[in-house]
Amino acid sequence: MGAVSQALVYSSIYDSCTIALLLIAGTIGVIINHGLRHENPLPDGLTIDSLHIWKKKRKMGAFSAGKLVKTYSIALGSNPEGHKEVEGDGRTPEGTYFISSKSTESRFHMNLGVSYPDSSDVSNARQRGLAPGGDIKVHGLRRFLGVVGRYHTLVDWTAGCVAVTNAEIEELYRAVPLGTRIVIVR
Repeated sequence: MGAVSQALVYSSIYDSCTIALLLIAGTIGVIINHGLRHENPLPDGLTIDSLHIWKKKRKMGAFSAGKLVKTYSIALGSNPEGHKEVEGDGRTPEGTYFISSKSTESRFHMNLGVSYPDSSDVSNARQRGLAPGGDIKVHGLRRFLGVVGRYHTLVDWTAGCVAVTNAEIEELYRAVPLGTRIVIVR
């Protein structure tokens, strides 16, 4: 094979690899853009007066003045079936709680603290000689993993918390005051 023929073969391989890499990069870009797209943000100034979580559906509804204003796809604890009973069980609690804290200082983007455990949760765990756990939050994604976007909901990955995208926790952080009721059902 002559030098010119060899150069043409290498050029053709190089062009094919370049095209393949561009297609892969473009596909990844589309996937990331789709995952990060924030649809139907809450209107500025809207106050959420209750949150409802339907664990089986992996959905959370935000209500204002008693009306559903937005539904979020969520990820739950790694073992989501049933009510959280003890520390480390990977379950997301079930029941009626309230938003007890708000923080921008955590290993996750932002969070809303859930008042779990209540006195009943503490009593039930103590009867078994165990700790009920705590530190349950509605939170965004881990720092530097925001690029995962909506794809985080493909797996239940939290330790018992409720996870939304970073853009979603930002709007919830603004719209949900302390004391807001949060109802979590199967």
